[in-house]
Amino acid sequence: MDLQLKGKVALITGSTKGIGRAIAETLADEGCHVGVCARNQTEVDETVASLTSKGVKACGSVVDVTDAASLEAWVNTCADTLGGIDIFVPNVSAGGADNGEAGWRANFESDMLGTWRGVELTQPYLEKSDAGAIVVISTTAAVEAFAGPSPYGAIKAGLLNYASNLAQALAGSGIRVNSVSPGPVYFEGGAWEQIKTHMTDFYDATIANIPMGRMGDNYEIADTVAFLASPRSAWTTGTNVVVDGGFTKRVQF
Repeated sequence: MDLQLKGKVALITGSTKGIGRAIAETLADEGCHVGVCARNQTEVDETVASLTSKGVKACGSVVDVTDAASLEAWVNTCADTLGGIDIFVPNVSAGGADNGEAGWRANFESDMLGTWRGVELTQPYLEKSDAGAIVVISTTAAVEAFAGPSPYGAIKAGLLNYASNLAQALAGSGIRVNSVSPGPVYFEGGAWEQIKTHMTDFYDATIANIPMGRMGDNYEIADTVAFLASPRSAWTTGTNVVVDGGFTKRVQF
């Protein structure tokens, strides 16, 4: 299927490793020009070079999404360099390791306010696109009880509410808003690699609760994001797509 993404411009936060990197690579493979950001300059440079080798334009900057000025500079630089913005994927997360007050503040600042800032900054560009799309990255921890009362799940649940209401508010401007909630995804250097090493019983119990018998792959998540961001999904907005191998047990309707 041709996703009709060739020549579109996509910006992805937190996009030099993990799911964010897979999204950037998948969109580049579909012909998108891509803007990436992360906190490490070496990783940004390597990612830009890799994406450019695919025959598309790419640019990147060191960005802390909790710093409004650096996020704004990145968005505007990417728009100027790549020729506007058609797709925005807020992917950065503070993760779920700290359940104390510092963790709650970090998740709110990074996941919630970082997403909101990104939407506010990219919206003027998305309104000029003929295929404006936002895909918010959440988690299955937002839709079912998992791993206790943590800021990660709670703030990600807030993002789902925000994305749903944003879809209603922006539809008249021609901007679609959807979200993707991945289940456990394993990749080198990721949280589940650390859990496998240091919390083996929890890791094994999680695998046992996935009917498909394995954790997900970054690119399986990225493929879903690419479809939702594409013009082939032109009548889909306000939807949360759970990609989890059957890990969540709720009835979805």
